[in-house]
Amino acid sequence: MTGPDAAHAPVDTGRPHPARVYDWWLGGKDNYPVDEELARKILAADDTAVRGARANRRFMHRAVRTVAEAGTRQFLDIGTGIPTAPNLHQVAQGVAPESRVVYADNDPIVLRHAEALLHGTAEGATEYVHADVRDVDALLRRAGETLDLDRPVALSLVALTHYLDDDPDGDDVYGLLERYVAALAPGSHLILSQVTADLNPAAVEQAAHHFRSGGTPFHPRSLAAFSRFFTGLELLGPGVIPVHGWRPEAEDVAAQAEGIVPVYAGVARKP
Repeated sequence: MTGPDAAHAPVDTGRPHPARVYDWWLGGKDNYPVDEELARKILAADDTAVRGARANRRFMHRAVRTVAEAGTRQFLDIGTGIPTAPNLHQVAQGVAPESRVVYADNDPIVLRHAEALLHGTAEGATEYVHADVRDVDALLRRAGETLDLDRPVALSLVALTHYLDDDPDGDDVYGLLERYVAALAPGSHLILSQVTADLNPAAVEQAAHHFRSGGTPFHPRSLAAFSRFFTGLELLGPGVIPVHGWRPEAEDVAAQAEGIVPVYAGVARKP
């Protein structure tokens, strides 16, 4: 684990955190009443929230398996959230036990669970970096203690970009992604998913309102805005698509019958 003061960082139980809200939607127990309250409000406004969280997890599994089977052996997962099995390292090391995985998140409760739960194979490596996605240089420097950034890495930000704004004077999410991708070696992959208002506008806008009212910025994006993250990269088939449709397996096909999930997903390779 990295970050000298991370283990002692206080957990703020007075305001909701996206990682813990997501944990509640996934049926986890590592959340607080304030997180459950917001999760229930959003679910009442947008009944796709739980389906979306589950669909995101399955997409992560499929995407990681896809790039691992193609030969990727290094993974950097930013905004990992509270560990939920099977997690990314279990999928990657299930394909190739020698895979090296670094998780990064900025919630102290994620760190506390990461210390107990993120145990990888003896052949590979599994590490956690307590850092904010906005601190690109520090995060990459610390990830580079486990990963060889001169070799291909699969960078995943699953269900994270909708918490970051476009403003060049704010989060500058496009600038952040460009900096991360620029630091990756050719042959690396970018794995993304993002909430959109395209598929269910009224419900997603209500959900966004609840997030913002709870102190969490929330920025659904259109297909064009999401696709912009992959500029200069080679999209893997089937391209940018609603999350259920990205190389679906039987469980995903069955889940589509439950209704719309307003989330886009895509995977691309750096040439």
